[in-house]
Amino acid sequence: MDDPVLRFNLRELPVPMVYATHRIIRDCNEEFSELFGYSRSDLVDRSFARLYPKHADFVRTGHMWGAHLPGGKTYYDERIMTASDGHRFWCRVHGRTRHPTDPFAQAIYCFQALTRPVVLGKIRLTDRQRQIATLVAQGKTSAQIAEEIAISVRTVESHRARLMKAARLTNAAELVAWFSTQNSS
Repeated sequence: MDDPVLRFNLRELPVPMVYATHRIIRDCNEEFSELFGYSRSDLVDRSFARLYPKHADFVRTGHMWGAHLPGGKTYYDERIMTASDGHRFWCRVHGRTRHPTDPFAQAIYCFQALTRPVVLGKIRLTDRQRQIATLVAQGKTSAQIAEEIAISVRTVESHRARLMKAARLTNAAELVAWFSTQNSS
């Protein structure tokens, strides 16, 4: 006897999921809308941009994802997002595209809230420093970071060195631990 094929409606899945075309939310489940404090109707047919602390974060994330999703690949990152009431929280986002050449034409994303605290630190990070620190926290080397965000290894190392000097850190492990308690607004 053949096993029946199981099919699920997005709204039946028990984790925050969203379907988007060209970074416009086309469908989401209740878990996703609750994560951000919106009703589903407030999110459908709206841009993901409203869920980011700053528009620059939305643009930068789009560049990273656009470089890594083509050809049906999966990609993930961790980032700070903003709920409807303005509070910020860390999220791990996994995504996959269905389109072979246009990664944003049809994509599905799974969001997971992280327990990493978002606190105001004494050191304000630039957008680029935050991006690099996030990738370091994912365990990526300077060479991997440079390739991912299309800058030189030397530039990545320069940003890391300035950040570590400002925070009085001596190695990458300390940087990851320090970064997990920081937030640049």
